[in-house]
Amino acid sequence: MSITAKPISRVVDELSRLPGIGPKTAQRLTYFLLRSPSEQSEALAEAILELKRNVVLCTECFNITDRSPCEVCSNPERDASRICVVEEPLDVVALERTGQYKGMYHVLHGAISPIEGIGPEELKIRELLYRVQQGEVEEIILATNPNLEGDATAMYLTRLLQVPGLTVTRLARGLPVGGDLEYADEVTLSNALAGRSQI
Repeated sequence: MSITAKPISRVVDELSRLPGIGPKTAQRLTYFLLRSPSEQSEALAEAILELKRNVVLCTECFNITDRSPCEVCSNPERDASRICVVEEPLDVVALERTGQYKGMYHVLHGAISPIEGIGPEELKIRELLYRVQQGEVEEIILATNPNLEGDATAMYLTRLLQVPGLTVTRLARGLPVGGDLEYADEVTLSNALAGRSQI
């Protein structure tokens, strides 16, 4: 028989489902929320509900946003002839932090991974090809993660993007193999962007 109240157990269970939060951390967070003023817990609950209600995917680049097209896609000062292809929305955040890239993005929402059952059809690849077919794009920068899945995805895209007049480049290998873009510092990402090479 559990001595923990059901509402406490439920919050602990839900928090421990989040990435990077184990049962002990979930317990600490739950008891913190229990001790904090009601306004703080209510503000957190409202923020989570608003996140689920108001965040959508941009219809052009598939980044997460609160309006579509997103801030990048609707900015006339961005270079529409260049698209940087990334795996996840957090990769866009990491690249934007550098302040070096002024083109557009395309978020795949994953990488090809046969082990996890993720094939090309589960990613936003068809939508990328459609954007290229519109004829404005001159360069595709493949900024997939420097690991097995990211490399497989980049190779697959390179084969698909053999279009006359289109240059396909890949970020330079200043990034650590096996790492994720979201954890790279601004200098490393800036160097990787500047040192990209044609595939």
